[in-house]
Amino acid sequence: MSKTKKNDFHPNEHVVYPAHGVGQIISIEKQEVAGYELELFVISFEKDKMTLRVPTHKAEEVGMRSLSSPDVVAHAMKTLKGKAKVKKAMWSRRAQEYEQKINSGDLIAIAEVVRDLHRADDQREQSYSERQLYEAALERLTREIAAVAGNDENAAAKEIGDVLVSRAA
Repeated sequence: MSKTKKNDFHPNEHVVYPAHGVGQIISIEKQEVAGYELELFVISFEKDKMTLRVPTHKAEEVGMRSLSSPDVVAHAMKTLKGKAKVKKAMWSRRAQEYEQKINSGDLIAIAEVVRDLHRADDQREQSYSERQLYEAALERLTREIAAVAGNDENAAAKEIGDVLVSRAA
């Protein structure tokens, strides 16, 4: 088993942890757990007021990655402009698929969820669970786009909103 190269991630770098979205590595620390010396990335998720410790040798395995490149962000924005693809499966099945896409940490998959669940003002009301999934996906997308662009989240949210509104027009 090869260890992940420690130089992959550095303190103060923003990373994406699939289940939680964009966080910032505060430090790399050593800790003794069950008699073993472990080296851990300490990741802070400011918005969620949460700190996560990930063993450095497991970072890649759990899907932790650097922020997306501007090309991937452009592809995600293009995905948002597309036509919503809603399968005819039962809601519980679709909800499960949306949840998997959101937790995959893949920016394009998250953009697909936002695109598919976005409702224009003149469309029917969303159910509670639809709205929850939509908001979770939108928040993940907004945070990563803001972190990549170096903007604040409001600017990223406005950009995403403009794309979604222009699509509906």
